[in-house]
Amino acid sequence: MLNNMIPKEIFFTRGVGRHKEKLASFEEALRNAKIAQYNLVRVSSIFPPHVNKLSRDTGLMRLNDGQIVFCVMADYSTNEVGRRVTASIGVAIPKDRTKYGYLSEHHCFGMSAKDTGEYAEDLAAGMLATTLGIPFDADKNYNEKKEQYLFGNLIVATNNITQTAIGKKGCWTTCLACAVFIL
Repeated sequence: MLNNMIPKEIFFTRGVGRHKEKLASFEEALRNAKIAQYNLVRVSSIFPPHVNKLSRDTGLMRLNDGQIVFCVMADYSTNEVGRRVTASIGVAIPKDRTKYGYLSEHHCFGMSAKDTGEYAEDLAAGMLATTLGIPFDADKNYNEKKEQYLFGNLIVATNNITQTAIGKKGCWTTCLACAVFIL
C-alpha cells in the first residue's frame, strides 16, 4: 500500500488567522482554510501526473477527521502592526498529463497578493520549463516569461492561490495557502 502513494486528486485552499499566540494564529489560519482537523504532512512540490483538481468543498468531503494528509503549504506570520504578509502556491501543469508538473511555495512580506501570486506561478512554470527543455530568460518580466512558456506549447496551464493579511495590534497574524493531496 505504501509503495504507490501517488495522489489521485488535489484541491487548493487558503486562510488567515489571528491570535495573541503565534501557534494559535497558525491554527486559526488552518481553521479558516478548513483543514485544521487533519494531520498535515508537508511534502515537496510535484504536481502528480493524471491528478484531478477538485473544488475545496468536494475535496474536504473525501477526507476524514484525524486523517494523515499530504500537502504543499506556504505560510507566513507577523506580529508587526501594519505589516503585510502573503503566502502563495504557484501551479504549472504540462500539456502532456502523463508527465508531472510543479507546485511552488512562496511566502513574503510587503508584496501584494497579485505580485506574490505571479511570483509563485513563475517559480512553478520556471521549474517545469527546465524539465521540459523550454528555454527561458530569467531576466524577462513575468508576462514575457508566461508568454514564452505558453509559446512552447508544452505547458498547458499556470495559476496560483494566494492569501494576504495585514498585521493587527496585539496579536499574531498568519496567512497560508495550501495544495492538499488526496490519495
